[in-house]
Amino acid sequence: MSYLDDMFGVHGKTALVTGGATGIGRMIATGLAHGGARVLIASRKGEDCARVADEINAEGPAGKVEGFGGDVGTAEGVQALAAEVASRTDKLHILFNNAGITWGAELGKFPRFGFDKVMNVNVAGLFDLTQALMPIMTETATDEDPARVINLGSVMGHWPLGDGAYSYSASKAAVHHLTKILAKELAPRRFTVNAFAPGPFQSNMTAFATASDEQAAAVGSDVPLGRIGIPSDIQGASLFLCSKAGAYTTGCILPLDGGLGVVTGGNLFEKGLH
Repeated sequence: MSYLDDMFGVHGKTALVTGGATGIGRMIATGLAHGGARVLIASRKGEDCARVADEINAEGPAGKVEGFGGDVGTAEGVQALAAEVASRTDKLHILFNNAGITWGAELGKFPRFGFDKVMNVNVAGLFDLTQALMPIMTETATDEDPARVINLGSVMGHWPLGDGAYSYSASKAAVHHLTKILAKELAPRRFTVNAFAPGPFQSNMTAFATASDEQAAAVGSDVPLGRIGIPSDIQGASLFLCSKAGAYTTGCILPLDGGLGVVTGGNLFEKGLH
């Protein structure tokens, strides 16, 4: 095994990626599979997960992908998903809590169920599934190679960005905070718990603004690095956190946002200099 494979590879590991059939979830699953992992992907549309698994496997990755149905939007759905995972493996090394939904409406017309639905999936579902899978993840955890939990947050959960997606932004702020709590509480069990805080990437959720190359370029023009995110941005970060390279990193909210998180406005004194 080469130095890079040893440092950044995930050979022999088993991962679960929720919401793994589309968008960032698919990017993560593809990266882990090419890194050598056995990757389980699950979403409410199990047939889509099975199809995407076949498509990724056709690329000839070092690992393999399996797709099936799973819903984290209810307590019963979480338990069913955990049981399905347990039927397929007795050890889980990596959990990507990627499944998420959003709701948009203008201020003054935002409905209560737009909070109930989003919080159930993005926050309660994430927490419930992590709890449910802790026993089989504990089986893999060691001092040198902890079990890994990575939650999908958002740049919108870090900065006060509503943009009509009030419950989504609030849910992602909760994800960031839960990530730090779980990192603290699970460290003695030899778990690392981290989160991604992505900026704009092409996905079903952002298709309204990034579906075409022209739209993506327009959105990217407002990002300090001049573009929206691409799959390798997510995949490299995933391999880092899940491999030997990331074994000592926990409680991190990793910004994958092209610099949006450090935008503070214009030069404070610029106009006074002219």
